[in-house]
Amino acid sequence: MTTQQISKHMDDAEIYHGEAICKQKSRQLLNDMALPRGLLPLDDVVEVGYDRTSGFMWLKQKSKKEHRFPAIGRDVSYDTEVTAFVDERRMRRLTGVKSKELFVWVSISDISIDDSDPTKITFSNSTGIFRSFPVSAFELEDDGNGSNRKK
Repeated sequence: MTTQQISKHMDDAEIYHGEAICKQKSRQLLNDMALPRGLLPLDDVVEVGYDRTSGFMWLKQKSKKEHRFPAIGRDVSYDTEVTAFVDERRMRRLTGVKSKELFVWVSISDISIDDSDPTKITFSNSTGIFRSFPVSAFELEDDGNGSNRKK
């Protein structure tokens, strides 16, 4: 299903290949959408695509990846294909991302930062269950230039 979604948006999309440029473009897209750049901590990304007209974006990586966000004590799993429709401060209809809650992996379908409290980021699933965490838990470590996000 995810591959079908990607193929529908390829004609009008900016598509990048190669690990270094894909990592840069995925972080730039998160930054442009005012989302924390550490939200998708993927290393082996081989393709990034973004259709500006529809807001659809995708990332393809060599293999699945699990990542632990130590500031909140949560494990997150990223599938080989991650897709979403992105807007300012929001990723909706997200696929390929799961969070471990107790002993069960739960699919994440929406990530957003509310305008009323920009210090919190909320993750929800398709059943309406959600959790909020500090945005700072998903920022990148200082990259040496003194600025990690567009303000």
